[in-house]
Amino acid sequence: MIEYQISSYCNGGGCVEVGRTPGGPVVVRDSKDPERRASLVFTAEEWAAFVAGVKNGEFDLA
Repeated sequence: MIEYQISSYCNGGGCVEVGRTPGGPVVVRDSKDPERRASLVFTAEEWAAFVAGVKNGEFDLA
């Protein structure tokens, strides 16, 4: 069973939840539909690259 974490920035209007599988992929789902299977699946390397991009401001809209 995957344990999901929800962002501390979530305002209760529907957020993204992230779960990790032991030794497997990182899965992302919409908190408004938790019974649905993961919407997006990333390898550990892909997820690390995404997180690094966020920290480096690659996705900032400004």
